[in-house]
Amino acid sequence: MIWHPVARAWAARAKVCPQSSTIRSPKVSAKFSYAVILDRCTGYARSAVGESAPAMRRRTALVAAQIASALAESLRDLAPIVVVIAGFQLLVLREPIADFASLLMGVGMVALGLTLFVQGLKLGLFPLGEGMAWNLARKGSLFWLLAFAFSLGFGTTVAEPALIAVADEAATAAADGGVIAVSAAARETYALGLRLTVALAVGVALVVGVLRILRGWPIQYLIIGGYAGVVLMTAVAPPEIVGIAYDSGGVTTSTITVPLVTALGVGLASSIEGRNPMVDGFGLIAFASLTPMIFVMGYGMLI
Repeated sequence: MIWHPVARAWAARAKVCPQSSTIRSPKVSAKFSYAVILDRCTGYARSAVGESAPAMRRRTALVAAQIASALAESLRDLAPIVVVIAGFQLLVLREPIADFASLLMGVGMVALGLTLFVQGLKLGLFPLGEGMAWNLARKGSLFWLLAFAFSLGFGTTVAEPALIAVADEAATAAADGGVIAVSAAARETYALGLRLTVALAVGVALVVGVLRILRGWPIQYLIIGGYAGVVLMTAVAPPEIVGIAYDSGGVTTSTITVPLVTALGVGLASSIEGRNPMVDGFGLIAFASLTPMIFVMGYGMLI
């Protein structure tokens, strides 16, 4: 019995990744089985129990090469940003770059962080989200599947750093504009209410998105209907909340939410017969961006 939850998720995912067979042996632990699954499905080498020293060195060299390659990709992705900023600084503003050494160090730290983040998604969040969706679909309980979708959307959105920052800025602007009292308690309450409203909206969006995957509803009609609701709410909502509502739809699809929501959709579509992950597995992010606009404008009408 594989005790590790992610290992169980990958084992259940054998139809999607046929190479993810689990090595079973009295001398091989469940933790080693988990390592083998990750190795075969993602290509990341893992040290195995009882490996010879040369084999472990080869694996270590392979991991180092993969990390170096990922770091090079991150630097390549950051290069356009660096070129644009440096170009405007040197050619338009015609001023030297202040503290160039610190700037290089910062770029290196961003590249390293981006590399680790992307690898963490591949090894952790994507397999976990897909595995949970697969297992819940196999369980056959619509209630628990929808409860998981709502909880995932609500929990990841509340913890979204971008939403926290926007909510704090919105609370400060509301206090300065006389919408709420000029006090720390009022700003905190306003920001928390905004975050909870957006989180509730994303939870509802994922429930609708999961139902769409299960029932095979065409996504375009749901999106058109949703944006029709956004237009109607814009006409009746207070003007000072409209901009915040629109921005709330964007900040929800950020660092934490996107990987798990995408993994949920792809994993669920992969586990249901007759569903195409490319056609049915994507689209949850669109719902997660749409519903907060409606909910936040409603929030602005209530407060």
